[in-house]
Amino acid sequence: MKVNVESNENILGTLVLPLWQGSDSISDNASSGIHRDLRNQIDNVLQAGDFKAKSGTAMTLAGTQGGKAILVGLGKQEDANSQSMREAGAKIVSSRSKMHGTTLSVRLHGIEDSLMASLVEGMILRDYSYDHYKSKDEEEEEEGDLEVLVTCEEDKTKALSASAELSCSVAKGVFMARDLGNAPPNDLYPQAYAKQALDFADKHDNLEVTVISYDQAVDMGMGGLVGVGMGSIRKPCMVIFELNGDKPGPSPCIVGKGITFDTGGISIKPSPSMDEMKYDMHGSATSFGTIVALAESGWKERVVAVSCMAENMPSANAQRPGDVIKTYSGKTVEVLNTDAEGRLVLSDGLWYAGTHLNTSYIIDLATLTGACVVALGHEASGLWSNDDELLAKIKAAGEHCGEIAWPMPLFKAFEKEMTDSKIADTRNLGAGRWGGSNTAAAFLKQFVPEKDGKQIPWAHLDIAGTAWGAKTNKLVKNGATGIHVRTLHHLITGQ
Repeated sequence: MKVNVESNENILGTLVLPLWQGSDSISDNASSGIHRDLRNQIDNVLQAGDFKAKSGTAMTLAGTQGGKAILVGLGKQEDANSQSMREAGAKIVSSRSKMHGTTLSVRLHGIEDSLMASLVEGMILRDYSYDHYKSKDEEEEEEGDLEVLVTCEEDKTKALSASAELSCSVAKGVFMARDLGNAPPNDLYPQAYAKQALDFADKHDNLEVTVISYDQAVDMGMGGLVGVGMGSIRKPCMVIFELNGDKPGPSPCIVGKGITFDTGGISIKPSPSMDEMKYDMHGSATSFGTIVALAESGWKERVVAVSCMAENMPSANAQRPGDVIKTYSGKTVEVLNTDAEGRLVLSDGLWYAGTHLNTSYIIDLATLTGACVVALGHEASGLWSNDDELLAKIKAAGEHCGEIAWPMPLFKAFEKEMTDSKIADTRNLGAGRWGGSNTAAAFLKQFVPEKDGKQIPWAHLDIAGTAWGAKTNKLVKNGATGIHVRTLHHLITGQ
């Protein structure tokens, strides 16, 4: 999407009028330049109560010499907030059809600056589709990108233009994460992900990408990563991103679970919906997407990320229930279920990040447990942390972006449950079905290194319910959501 912000009266393409609930007419400022016939039609519709402008509603008006218009409901003005405005912006894009063309003129007058910015952000985020594998006819090929002219008061144009530019840059990271999440597993496997990372780094002088191959991981003793991925002919790897590596000092680190396809391994999953297991790499999609968002928005400070990539397949060489593996930390794990594999690859990623990358804090993201979906549905990601200040900052950043991260308990009892194996230092499965997302987080905590006698500040985001298929997420049509790219960008940059 191309967004231009101006204060003039020009109307290009289809007119879009966002309206507060209860509006019975449009203001003189908003109506400037609208053809008389179209304005009369709009006034008639509003005065008759045919369009009440409730939140989540839209109406197309056409058939006059004055052109076409889309009326979009903002809901009650006193109830408006950033998320409701993002969703209104998304409604504009989702309401557009071929009859509206690829040029929209959006009138924003008498609306608070931050709410206008959120509406534009919602339009940008909703303008996404994953159609790489669909054949297109000539008309679709020629359609081109959506162009949006946003008009508002002259004294607001500069700030709104800057906000729109930032939203477009961050959206590139969100769309990268969605593309990776949506990609079919026959085309996106560990080394294919690594190649995309290397290709992206080639285009950015301030980004370096290092790939730890399967053979290197074996030599380094990364038993978690190796154990999960050794059953597949497409071997695992670890991808390390370093943005602005010339800057000194401890830096934020994002660690992502990257299971490009998860059969469950020997503990094989049931076949219904197994196709969705291509999304099991969305933690690594978010880590890559966050780096893209930071690079595209011009962030100048150092940030690092680690993606733990593997394909979990059953074979004669696959990891078995009952195996004991030695992780990169030196700690051993009794493997009780090969479908609890994400925590194994993350164990090596967390230890590598904390011991090699000079981190100020570490945040890992993973589609880790169905138990988190049972607890929080598709409305929020689970959030665990060993540091109250970091937890509070992530929660606040998520609320700012409309991506809820809900604090969950990290009781000592959960840690004890995960470290009471009779034959190893830890176990990869809890003693029962209860609190499965909490015991998984407690397992991960065992692999966060210490610095200066204290564990590095760390947080874990379980995105199993928010990474894809969330019908209540109006900012995406379907599939991968790119969840928490915006949260992490805001957390790191404050923007």
